[in-house]
Amino acid sequence: MRTRLFLLLAWTAWWFSANAAGERYDILVAQDGSGDFTSVQEAILSVRAEMQTRKTIYIKNGVYREKVVVPTWAMNVTLKGESRDGVIIRWSDHANMPWAETGKKMGTFRTYTLLVQGHGFTAENLTIENDAPELGQAVALHVEGDRASFINCRIIGNQDTIYAGSEKSRQYYENCYIEGTTDYVFGAATAWFEGCTLHCKKNSYITAPSTPQYKEYGFFFHRCRVESNAEITKVYLGRPWRPYGMSVWIDCELNGCVRPEGWDNWRNPDNEKTARFAEYGSRGEGAQSNKRVTWAETASLKKARKYSIERVLGAGDHWNPSVRKQK
Repeated sequence: MRTRLFLLLAWTAWWFSANAAGERYDILVAQDGSGDFTSVQEAILSVRAEMQTRKTIYIKNGVYREKVVVPTWAMNVTLKGESRDGVIIRWSDHANMPWAETGKKMGTFRTYTLLVQGHGFTAENLTIENDAPELGQAVALHVEGDRASFINCRIIGNQDTIYAGSEKSRQYYENCYIEGTTDYVFGAATAWFEGCTLHCKKNSYITAPSTPQYKEYGFFFHRCRVESNAEITKVYLGRPWRPYGMSVWIDCELNGCVRPEGWDNWRNPDNEKTARFAEYGSRGEGAQSNKRVTWAETASLKKARKYSIERVLGAGDHWNPSVRKQK
C-alpha cells in the first residue's frame, strides 16, 4: 500500500512539474538540468523522423546561445517558450566572418541563428536573435520548410533578419516583433504577417522580395505597424531583390520614418515594370498615398478584399494557420 501511495505521489509531482502553468508538451528543455535536455538542438534531434503527429518542445526561460537547425526529417515540431522575452535563442554569425570549412567568407545564407527545413514547424513565445555586430548580413531566422508559423515571437537582427527562403515555402507570422536595418524581411517565400510590429533601426528598406514570376503571392502585411528610432526618417517599404518581387501592405500603421515615395526600384528602372508592390488603407504619418511612386499600387481597403490568409496561404491543402488547426 505504501509503495502504491509513493508511486502515486511521485507521478503526481512529475505531472505537475511537466505541465507547469497548464502547458502540455512532449519534451522539456531547461538549462538547470531539470528537463529532458539542456539545449534546444539536442531536443530537436531527439524527435523521431517523419512524424505526422505534432511534437511540442517546451523551453524554460534562459539564453540559449546555440546555432539551431530543424532538419528536413523533423516534421510537425513546435518550439514553445515559457515567455517571449525570457526564452532567447541567440547566435552571432555574419557574412564576412571566415567559414570554418573553407576559410573564406561565410556569406549570407550560412549566418542563421535558427534554420527551419522541416515542414509543419511552429515557434511560440520566444526570441530568435542574431546579435552579430554590423559587419555584414546576419540572418536571425532562415525558413525553407513549408507551413511554418511564428506566434508571439521576437525576431531580432540588423541586415537580413528574416530570410523567407524557399519559393515553395508558406509562412505565417502573428503578433511578432521584427527588428532590423536593411532588407530585413527578404526572400522568395509566400508569407503573411498578421498584427506584427516592424522596428526600423536605420534609414533603409524593410522588404526585399524575390518572388518568382510564376508565384501568385509574395509578402503580405496585414494590420501591422511600422515604427522606428526617433532619428530614422528615410525608410522604404520595399525594393525588388529580383524582378516580380511582391510586397503588399493592407490596413497598416506607418510612422513618419516611411518615405513619401514608399518604394525603391533598386537602382534599376526595369524593375518598375515587374515589381508587384501595393498598399491599401495605410494610415499614420508615413501614409502619403498621393506622393507614392506611380508604379506601385495604392488603393482603398475595398480593393484589398481579394486577399485573405486562406487565399494567400491555402494553396491545395487549405492551410489556415490563424485558426491553429495544426496544433
